[in-house]
Amino acid sequence: MIVYKYGFCTTKRMKNSRVDIRLSDRRMNKLRAYAVDKDKTITQVLEELIDSLPVVKKSAIICSPVDDR
Repeated sequence: MIVYKYGFCTTKRMKNSRVDIRLSDRRMNKLRAYAVDKDKTITQVLEELIDSLPVVKKSAIICSPVDDR
């Protein structure tokens, strides 16, 4: 089922997670400029980048506690 929310097409099965990252002003401006040039949102640019990453074998995933310093 496709749902239109806030002008975006999503599926009800999509699970949303949030990622907060720190970027230098230079990198943020570069990301914004790229998104505008490609007529995409920053989220779309990052999702496409993530989707282009190679699949990692399950045995190679290492889970370690997060250091909250």
